[in-house]
Amino acid sequence: MFYADGPNELLSPSDLATMSGLDFIRGILDGRLPAPPIGKTLGYQMHTAEEGRVCFRGTPTFDVCNPLGTVHGGWYGTLLDSAMACAVQTRVPAGAAYTTLEYKINIIRAIPLGTEIECEGLAEHVGRSTGVARGEIRGVEDGRLYATGSTTCIVLSLPRG
Repeated sequence: MFYADGPNELLSPSDLATMSGLDFIRGILDGRLPAPPIGKTLGYQMHTAEEGRVCFRGTPTFDVCNPLGTVHGGWYGTLLDSAMACAVQTRVPAGAAYTTLEYKINIIRAIPLGTEIECEGLAEHVGRSTGVARGEIRGVEDGRLYATGSTTCIVLSLPRG
């Protein structure tokens, strides 16, 4: 997996319009397409992807802590947004993409620094104009539930050519 170093390395909307959402997500996973830079910044990456399901893995470090020294809620939210929205993307046809309309998270417990987690996003509905998904963050080794989330995404038509 490699990350885009600048906007010119990301796929253009017209190039994205030529492939299904699942092909796009699998292209990132297998390294044919650049991963979004937010993963590099926050220390997580896509781990698995199939139709309707995407998982990311990451290990929070001190760099993502709040002033109290615990993992910032924004880290949980960004990870859940990534997994849930990418799960929606796997179910959109060629010529379409998603963007997050709203999301909600519930932090169940603090993730200890250095704990590898997996964040799973599951698409529950993807139609012509909206997609709905849910997600969970769990410890890879302990299986403990750290947070849950839900999202509504808008499905957009992309310009072709």
